[in-house]
Amino acid sequence: MLPSANRGPSQHGPFSLGAFAIDDYNSIKVVVIGAGFSGIAAAIRFPQRVPNLDLTVYDQNAGVGGTWYSNKYPGLACDIPSHCYQYTFENKTDWSSFYSTGSEIRSYLESVVDKYKLMRYMKLRHRLVRAQYDEPSGKWRLRIRRPTSQGSSTSTDLEEFEEFEDTTDILFMGVGSLSRWGWPDISGLHDFKGSLFHTANFDIGEQTWQEAIQEWKDKRVGVIGVGSSAIQVVPALQPHVARIVNYVKGKTWISAPFGSDKLSELLHRDPSEENYTFTDEDKARFADPEYYKRFRHALDTELNAVYQCGLKDSAMQRGARAAFREHMQKALSKKPWIADDLIPDYAVACRRLTCGPGYLRALCEDNVDFVTTHIKRITISGIETVDGRHEELDVIICATGYDYSFQLDFPVIGRGGVSLQEKWTPHPSTYLAICTDGFPNYFMAFGPSSSLASGSLVVLIEHQVDYAVEATKKLQRERLKSIEVKKAAVQDFDEYLEMSK
Repeated sequence: MLPSANRGPSQHGPFSLGAFAIDDYNSIKVVVIGAGFSGIAAAIRFPQRVPNLDLTVYDQNAGVGGTWYSNKYPGLACDIPSHCYQYTFENKTDWSSFYSTGSEIRSYLESVVDKYKLMRYMKLRHRLVRAQYDEPSGKWRLRIRRPTSQGSSTSTDLEEFEEFEDTTDILFMGVGSLSRWGWPDISGLHDFKGSLFHTANFDIGEQTWQEAIQEWKDKRVGVIGVGSSAIQVVPALQPHVARIVNYVKGKTWISAPFGSDKLSELLHRDPSEENYTFTDEDKARFADPEYYKRFRHALDTELNAVYQCGLKDSAMQRGARAAFREHMQKALSKKPWIADDLIPDYAVACRRLTCGPGYLRALCEDNVDFVTTHIKRITISGIETVDGRHEELDVIICATGYDYSFQLDFPVIGRGGVSLQEKWTPHPSTYLAICTDGFPNYFMAFGPSSSLASGSLVVLIEHQVDYAVEATKKLQRERLKSIEVKKAAVQDFDEYLEMSK
């Protein structure tokens, strides 16, 4: 990192001793954007480790949890073992199932916020609309939008908003990669007269998805996509609707459940069971710290070892490819033609691997169709494919993912008036996926190049937060105006990533 002194002699002048005690900490302000896993971790660690701190956490949602607050689509769940998807310093041992539901993860995050009394830092329904670094002062100037009425409503159709200015010494961005989405570019999409949803914006108000679909038993549902959300939506809806048509234009590997070997060994469960529900006896064992530690370590070890599947032409990659192919073909034996269209030609782990509990089974049900013919257009009553076939539908769900370009939907302006959007075109470059040159006192969690092919993202987030906290402590302790990564370090890290491909 390249620090910039707030005051003192010139670079070539004589040494000057600061007129302050070593434990006389300047007050320092930190603003965190986002109240999901990253923002909550930051809201815990900054006050714990940085003295004389003024902390604010802004989040656009009406509650905490980030993507686990805003997402409500059918089947929403974790795609790695629940016990690996939590803070290492705040273990929940009584998860209800191996792959916990979205609502349970949200409740976990809310409980962490309550335990650490973080609501005193939170300003919900506050959206960052502009951030600009002010070089003379070494501070970030922020423009924040909030509703004029601070009620609990989540509807923005009839609300009025106001904007105000804030400043901060440190800007920590915890918005992640699952906050920006858009409708797919399909002709006629918004001409559809039935119910149209996107999994990232499954607008059902305060209802749960189970409550929202109670009247869907006679509905014909089209699901577009074969990514992480689509393979959760299809099995969740299949027993509750008249018909599902899954429109797929790509291929994907569907693995056996992660950690199934260790789970079978430790809990004597059936490894073929797709989402094991923990018994009271299991939870009682997990309450023993030593037993839980062994269990968690075994799961993490098996989960992290999956990265070897991504090593080109390695024995493990070849073995995984053969095992996953066999798993998929066996699961799709009732409709073997689907395996031909779904099993990829590319190697395992070229895209994030998922086990997709229940997806392959659901595809084999009589009320589910699997369509790989490209969509031509959406009509007022359904979907037409390029072969002229038209499906009459009552509901269309676009499970078409997120914008992973890391091009934020608000301007972030660094030194010299350069925006982060400009700097990260055509692709983003960072140092350790935490900071970038030209943007002093600016840190990120789960930024570009953070995504892992295997393992827990939460552990990664914790380390990124720790890095930002240590940099902030240095800035405060040494009374620096700014701290910034060198351009050469960013280039070196970018080169390292390219070499690793």
